[in-house]
Amino acid sequence: MAAAQYCHLRIRHLPVIGNMHQLGRGFLHRKLQELARHHGSLFLLRLGTVPTLEVSSAAMAGEVLKHQDHVFCGRPQQYTARGPMYGCRDVGFSPYGERWRQLRRIAVVHLLSVKRVDSFRVLREEEAASLVARIRTASAPENAGAKRRAVNVSDLIVSLTYTVVSRAAFGNKLGGMEPQVFRETTKEVFGLLGTIAVERHVPTTLVGGLEDGEGLKLDRIDIKGLIFDLFVAGIDTTSKAIEWAVAELIKNPREMAKVQEEVRQVAGTQGVLEEQLGRMSRLQAALKEAMRLHPPVPLLIPRETIQDTKLQSYDISAKTRVIINAWAIGRDSESWENAEEFLPDRFMHNTIDYNAKDFRFIPFSAGRRGCPGIAFATRLAELALANLMYHFDWELPEGQDVESFEVVESSGLSPALKFGLILVAKPPQA
Repeated sequence: MAAAQYCHLRIRHLPVIGNMHQLGRGFLHRKLQELARHHGSLFLLRLGTVPTLEVSSAAMAGEVLKHQDHVFCGRPQQYTARGPMYGCRDVGFSPYGERWRQLRRIAVVHLLSVKRVDSFRVLREEEAASLVARIRTASAPENAGAKRRAVNVSDLIVSLTYTVVSRAAFGNKLGGMEPQVFRETTKEVFGLLGTIAVERHVPTTLVGGLEDGEGLKLDRIDIKGLIFDLFVAGIDTTSKAIEWAVAELIKNPREMAKVQEEVRQVAGTQGVLEEQLGRMSRLQAALKEAMRLHPPVPLLIPRETIQDTKLQSYDISAKTRVIINAWAIGRDSESWENAEEFLPDRFMHNTIDYNAKDFRFIPFSAGRRGCPGIAFATRLAELALANLMYHFDWELPEGQDVESFEVVESSGLSPALKFGLILVAKPPQA
């Protein structure tokens, strides 16, 4: 290992704690972005005694996630993940190897392939209709002449995604989990499966995949980790994508009007059908723009090099942890004009999609460790957002206006809106 090159990449740190004193608590993606402004888009810091490579540019992300994906495909065995992730025996945190390959195959074949996602169309449309009905009921005036009531849209969005994922995974909605409880549970990443008897709900096809797979045999601990992944990624991150999109549209009423006009024109009088989503380019652009500004996981799940390598002429040792700051990449002024502004038009006339063909936009990561549930998440998010824009005109509660409405994130590794979306839903004007 060339010590001179290694040292040039490394920023100064303290003994034992490394650079932890520069990070503190909360908003880690923002603090790493600030360090990148001083040290460049590629630098090596220490989290305690662990060497950690920080990546905050599209070019370097492409090198890690595409050109050297075979080297940067490891997962560090984080202590904080071992409890809720069943000893890191899940798709997201499992070490790279045969066990991970089998878990990912099971997830894709039985739940997340395009064919399987298509098969859940009626389920999604039913639950989207239920969401609309619940909003109508919750927002209705208490009596004749009264004003329409404000609705906690954030909780209803969580309820939608929870129901869709549980019906898709288990064939029915699992009880015993209210939206507020689920949000707090995932926020702590602790004890989610304690309220669900997973062994009694695992589909027989999924169990068959475990028992009949070639090579390493998996067990029910592995499937618990897999189910945890499906719930955290499928519910929490998808609901946050919808929530952030609605928040940005509320903050930018002209953009919301454009989306509403398109959705209502395409859907006509029959209401929103999933098959129409491909013709709602402005709605899709608004969702992408919201995810550019607010990726569900601002710092992608850490990776780890499985062998020595070179990156931008620097020598990188095996077992180096790698953090990719998707939040900073999405707000990089060298990649995006007016990077801090919500401008859906930037996605209207290009081929940028969720599959990381352009590394300026990587909300679902990329490569072999990328999220396998892109189709599942985006299909539901687009359908939910389309229904919200089709059926209602949205206003802030009395006493609030667009200028005072703050789109502020909570602290944490997967930030939500700091304050839930409390909105007034009105029938659309003719």
